Amino acid sequence: MKTTALLACVTAIIALASGAPLAPESKNADKAAGTDTKETPPPPSVEKSKLGLDELEAKFKATLTKATLSGRWCAIQDGQLGPEKEDKYTILGVAKVAPDLWLIHARIQYGNTDIVAPIPVQVKWAGDTPVITLDNIGIAGGNSYSARVLIYDKTYAGTWAGGNHAGLLNGVITNEKE
Repeated sequence: MKTTALLACVTAIIALASGAPLAPESKNADKAAGTDTKETPPPPSVEKSKLGLDELEAKFKATLTKATLSGRWCAIQDGQLGPEKEDKYTILGVAKVAPDLWLIHARIQYGNTDIVAPIPVQVKWAGDTPVITLDNIGIAGGNSYSARVLIYDKTYAGTWAGGNHAGLLNGVITNEKE
C-alpha cells in the first residue's frame, strides 16, 4: 500500500472515531490512491457517544436503579486466575452527590449480615461508558476495597482488591419490573 493511501486510511479512521467529517485532504488522497469511497454516516456507536453528560448520567442511574448484577468472579493469587464462582449484587439505587461522586445504595449479604449500605464511589467516563471507581473504601463489617467496574449495555466487568485478596468480575444487569 502506498504511504499516501495508508495516511488517508489512518486519517479517515481517526475522523470517524472522533465523529468528525472526513477532511477534504483525505478524500483527495483516497482518489489519488485509487481508493475513493462515498462518504458514509458514522457508525451508530459514534452517534451514541454524542449524548450529553445529563443524558449519560440519567442512563447510568436508570441502569443501576433496582438492579441485580449477576455474574461470575475469580480470585487472582500469585498472578494466577482462580476458578470462577457465581456472584450477585443487589443495588437499590444510585444518587449523584457531586460532579463525579455518587452513592450506590447496595444490599450487602454475607453470613448472618444483610444490610443496605450507601457506598461512595466516583464515576469516571470513558467516552459514553461509566466506570465506577473505588479507592480504599471501607465497607460495613468488612475490609477496605478498591475497584474499577465498567458498565456497558446491561453488562459489567471489572477488577477489585481488598484486604489480602483481589479478583476479576463480570456479568449482566437486570432491573426489577415496576
